[in-house]
Formats: sequence, C-alpha cells, structure tokens
Amino acid sequence: MTVRAGQSFDASRAGTEVTELLVADVPAAGPTTAEGDPATGEWTGTTGAGFHIVPLWEGESLTGLYDAAWEAAEGIGTTHLTHLTEVLSAHWGPHHVITLDGPLLRWHQSQPVHPLFHALFSQDLYGELHVWHVDNRWIAITVGHSDGDAPLVLAAVVSTEAIQQPPGP
Repeated sequence: MTVRAGQSFDASRAGTEVTELLVADVPAAGPTTAEGDPATGEWTGTTGAGFHIVPLWEGESLTGLYDAAWEAAEGIGTTHLTHLTEVLSAHWGPHHVITLDGPLLRWHQSQPVHPLFHALFSQDLYGELHVWHVDNRWIAITVGHSDGDAPLVLAAVVSTEAIQQPPGP
C-alpha cells in the first residue's frame, strides 16, 4: 500500500514532516502523478498542479476484523488524526474541517472533480480534511481506507491554492 507500512506512528515525527511540506517544491502546473517506491511500488506520494500529498502512517490490514475489532482498528486511525491535529494546532492555531461528500459523490458518478480531490480519492483518502492556512500555503491531514480489508492511511496535503469546502452533493 504505502511506504509507511509497518512503521509505528509518532505524532511529533509526523508533525515535523507536515511542517517540512511548507517549504516543499510544489509544481505550479503539470499532470497529477502518483509516485511509488522503485523496489516495492508502494505509494510514496502524489504530486499535481499546486499540491503534493504524502503518507504519514499506515495501519495494519483489516482482513478478518469484525465488529469490536474493526471499530478498534478504525479508532486507532482516528486517534492518530486527533493527536496530529493537536500537534499542528499547537503550532498554527485552530484548523477548520472540510467534508468531501460533494466531490466524492460526483467522483463516483464519473463527473469531474478538482484535481486535488481526485488525487485523494485515487489513494482511497475519503475522510474529512483538517486544514490550516500557514503563510502562503494550505496544509491538510486526513485518514481513510478503500474497503473492508485495506489498512487505514493517514496522509498530509500541501497546496498553494486555498483548500475550501466544496459544494455539497
């Protein structure tokens, strides 16, 4: 899935990596490209016009988990998102939350969506975005997974364009 498979989550490390995105190269134009580790093919990031997305943590496979075990596994991802949100908010102040229901519905109906949202959905990142505006960049974090067996993935986004609440369905 991602190059973060098998790594433990550390909110301080993840906070540092997200902060480093403030100075990362972000292309002004060009195609959206998902990148993978040359040896394993595991996802290392996605770059598009005005944005870059990177994985920060990948949970365990959810294969064979049901009911309470499933909820516990999802709770781990939510807890990591909450802890990282707290770390980033301590540096940058309050964040706002963006839901992706509208673009997700349009994407499932094969309608066009903003390239950033398309890139998130292509990596199975369907969760709400926790967003900060820092200097001239927008930073967001999210957690999601594709299906019942796929592991949860926590990812960060840096954008040179405003990340705003898209229209509803």
